Amino acid sequence: GKQSRGCHRGYSRMEKKSPHSKQVHVWRGITLVLLAIVLINLLLYFYLDHYYLSPWHSSSDPDLCPVGFFKMGTMETCLPWLSCEAMQKEVRRLKLVGEGAVKKVFLGEWRERKVALSQLTSPVLQDDFLHGLEMLKTLQSKHVVTLLGYCKENFAILTEYHPLGSLKDLEEKFNLPRYQSFNTWPNRLRLAVDYVSIISYLHNSPLGTLVMCDSSDLDKVLSQFLLTTDFRIVANDLDALPLVSRERGQLVKCGHRQLWGKFVAPEQLWPYGEDVEFDDERMPPYDEKTDIWKIPDVCDYLLGHGEGSDIIRLHLFDIHKECKRRNPAERPSAQTVLTTYKHLLMSLLKDSAAPGMRDML
Repeated sequence: GKQSRGCHRGYSRMEKKSPHSKQVHVWRGITLVLLAIVLINLLLYFYLDHYYLSPWHSSSDPDLCPVGFFKMGTMETCLPWLSCEAMQKEVRRLKLVGEGAVKKVFLGEWRERKVALSQLTSPVLQDDFLHGLEMLKTLQSKHVVTLLGYCKENFAILTEYHPLGSLKDLEEKFNLPRYQSFNTWPNRLRLAVDYVSIISYLHNSPLGTLVMCDSSDLDKVLSQFLLTTDFRIVANDLDALPLVSRERGQLVKCGHRQLWGKFVAPEQLWPYGEDVEFDDERMPPYDEKTDIWKIPDVCDYLLGHGEGSDIIRLHLFDIHKECKRRNPAERPSAQTVLTTYKHLLMSLLKDSAAPGMRDML
C-alpha cells in the first residue's frame, strides 16, 4: 500500500513538473529562433558591408594587376600592356563600332578575345587623345575600363571590349531576353552606386580632384560610361577631366563655349543675362560640385520606372535635394552621396532578405 502511494505521489510530482518543463522547451525554442535570426542578420550585415561599404572595396581591388599590367575575363595571370609591335602582330581589326570627336572605336580580336581598338580621328586632336591615354594609364582601377596596350606612334589604344556598350538605351538592354532577370531594383540601385563611386573616385583620384567636363547633357554623360555584362559601370572616356586644386586656387571651365539648359549646374551658365554677349574670358570658373548637381538626374535615369524605383526615390529625396542646392559650397561631397546610397542599398537588401524579421524581434 505504501509503495503504491509512493508511486502515486511520484507520479503526481511528475504531473506537476510537466507544464513547467513544456514552458522551458518553448522558451528554449524561442531563444534558438531569435539567436538564429540575429545570426542571419549579422552574417547578412557582414556580407553587405564587405561588398558595399568596406573602404578598400570602394577604391581598390585585390584582383587588380600592378601598374603596367592587365588581365580580363577569365585570365588568371597579369600580362604587361601590349606594345606597338605586339598590337600590330596580334590584334586584328574587325569593324567600326563607335565614333566620337577625338577617336574612332573598332571591335578587334586578340588571342580569340574581343577587344576595343581606339584610333585618333584627326591629327588636330592628338593632344586630347594623348591626354586621354595618360588618364587611362594613371587611373586604372575597378572604376575604369581595363587598358590592354597602346601605341603612341600611330595613336592607338587597346581596351577591354564591353558588348553592351554605353549607358545609353539602358531600357533596351534590360529588355534583352538574356538580361531581363537583371531588371530589379537592387541592380538598378547598384548601377547608381557604381556611378557615384566613379564620381567619388575621380574627385579623390591619384592625380587630385578631377571634374567630368564631358557632361553638358544627360546623353553626353551616359556616353562616357560602359555597361559590363554583369551590369556594373566603368568609366571609359577620360579625355576631358580637368584638375581642381583649392590649395592653388585652381578652378575649371568646361570648354570655351556657352552652356545652356537645366542639366548643367547653375554656375556653369553665363551669369550676365541674355543681353550681354558670351565672353569666355569673363565667364567665372567653377569646381567639382558641378558633378554633384548632375547626380540626381543620372540616378533618376538609372533607376527607371520598375517596381520599387519610387520607394528608392523617396529614400533619396533629401540627399538629392542637397545635391541641387544653388550654392555649390552647400552641396555634399561625392563621398557623402556615395555613403548615403550604399547605406540605403544595404538597408533595403536586409529588409527584403528577411521580411518580417523586425516584427519577430
